[in-house]
Amino acid sequence: MRRGIGGAQHHTKSTAPGSAAGATGLTVRSLPATLFRPQIRSEGPDSGRSTAPRVDFSKHIQKAEEALRRRNFDYAVELFRQLVDLDPDLGEARAGLRVALRKRHESKKGGKFLRAVSGAIPLSRAKACLKLGKFDAGAKALEDYLATNPLDEEANLLLGQSLEQAEHFHSARAVYEFTAEIAPRNAAALKSAGLMMQRTGEPERALEYFERALAADPRDQEALKARKNLSAHLALERSSSDSVSHSRDLMKGGAEAAVQERAKRMHLSEEELEAELERLENAFAEDPSNPDLMLELSRVHEKRKDLEAALELAERALEYRRDSFELACRVGDLESKVQKRRIAKADREGRTEEASKLEAELVEREVTDWKRRVDLRPGEADLRLTLARKLMRAGRTDDALAELQRCRSEPRVAADALFLLGKCFEEKGILDLARKEYEHALEGRNGIDERAKEILYHLGTIAEREGNREEARARYLQIYEVDIKYRDVATKMGSL
Repeated sequence: MRRGIGGAQHHTKSTAPGSAAGATGLTVRSLPATLFRPQIRSEGPDSGRSTAPRVDFSKHIQKAEEALRRRNFDYAVELFRQLVDLDPDLGEARAGLRVALRKRHESKKGGKFLRAVSGAIPLSRAKACLKLGKFDAGAKALEDYLATNPLDEEANLLLGQSLEQAEHFHSARAVYEFTAEIAPRNAAALKSAGLMMQRTGEPERALEYFERALAADPRDQEALKARKNLSAHLALERSSSDSVSHSRDLMKGGAEAAVQERAKRMHLSEEELEAELERLENAFAEDPSNPDLMLELSRVHEKRKDLEAALELAERALEYRRDSFELACRVGDLESKVQKRRIAKADREGRTEEASKLEAELVEREVTDWKRRVDLRPGEADLRLTLARKLMRAGRTDDALAELQRCRSEPRVAADALFLLGKCFEEKGILDLARKEYEHALEGRNGIDERAKEILYHLGTIAEREGNREEARARYLQIYEVDIKYRDVATKMGSL
């Protein structure tokens, strides 16, 4: 028994009222009468779920979100977990639980061994439940595991699949989106998030995720087919909408119309792009302060290869939404594309000095861009790691060291962070610290892969600089045994 929402207590492993005989559910005991107010919501027609009324937990979600804002992460996790136990398809609570678990994880240092030990039992239990087709029970066990290992990419993906199998599509969507956030190149998570968005009535966002999935894995046939079918469906919808008498009025909505028709513009001919540009410009003339229209126009200009116009519109949109991470990323990406185009043009025309100057400007622009991204999402270790790389490229070693030291404890990026720390210290001539970080980066690696070779090579170089020929030879020998052609290892082996 544990404390329930609003001080209530609830018991697990009992049959929920109105459930099928023998089904595992929850019996809620001693709940305050205010919890089950007659504020009932039903699923939309495209959700794939039953249209049976469901309790409105919005006040309890607000309470959990308030705990999250106050950085009371343990309490927020408890509240969100109770909500998803009460309603497994409460997508808002499932998404909130992911955020709360992540923030709690980021606020606590160390304890990796204890987390692994404490998570072993629920993870084994989850896999056993899933093999038996007990998807609800498996999802609960996975949540138990993720409570101590919230950034486990594989476990999050498995949780999404379990919820999807149990037909908790809103919750599955929330988990897939989170998995795609912590693993932006996970094609399976991106594709599954798109499928759940399509199923829960957001085809435009679904198409965006299919595009991202194909960017991660262009050969994914299921994502290719889903994108093709959804694009055709949305195009058909537009044709039908254009035939109704009030279609012109619908277009005056500007931002809403632009969002609804985004998917149709993924693959258009030059003529269609020009027609789309004219339509959006007419809508923008009527609503010139609409950042959504600015963003849509930016996308069209990018497809027309007019990167400068695309960048200008994205920058204007960002002025209206300074806290938008997606817009900040778009502006940064377009800035880089514009600058790289200028560099290429200068090179082609033989203006070598100007090209070098532009390239130096690009390095600084990218540092500014990634600083902005980190400021918007300071808990994203992979963003901080990329910023460190940009700082190293700009020759700002001390600044890079500061960023790397802040993300070295994050499991997803620890190996790269330790390696880069070693490089920074080596560049500064602090060889004892460089060796220490390289050795940490080498720990736990299975076999000698490309990264291990690189680390061993740096360790050998440090040993040479210190005059320790025996250690240097031992390091190079480890590489020589598996790859005789790696850099100048063969030469070094002959000279040491």
